[in-house]
Amino acid sequence: MPSSTSAWWIYALLAAFFAALTTIFAKVGVQNVNSNLATAVRTIVVLLVAWGIVIARGEFTGWASLSTRTLTFLILSGLATGLSWIFYFKALQAGKASLVAPIDKLSLVMILLFSVQFLGEPLTWQVLVGGTLIVIGTFVLVL
Repeated sequence: MPSSTSAWWIYALLAAFFAALTTIFAKVGVQNVNSNLATAVRTIVVLLVAWGIVIARGEFTGWASLSTRTLTFLILSGLATGLSWIFYFKALQAGKASLVAPIDKLSLVMILLFSVQFLGEPLTWQVLVGGTLIVIGTFVLVL
């Protein structure tokens, strides 16, 4: 296994791969079903998998050490995730996956901007050029 300082990009590629599968599976899964019900089913599966991993690895003991700040931001993140999934499934139900996904990925540009604004990360020329190319690429795909 790679060192923890270099493993982040492997995890990021795996996340992208599974996010792509998520879109394809979700597009098929939301056919002929209420998108909110589909989101609820997906959420149950995520919940079971996540808690299964925590329990199997014996990591539940960390629960008691979570600060109020940590819990608050994890709850806010969960709410944002839930709303994202609800709107994503509604969009997938109504539109083509090849058009919905690029628009959804504009979240990358928003992350770049939010990370500068709220996390104090540097706004470099690479961030500006990369973000601009993502926006241009999204418009090329959806127009």
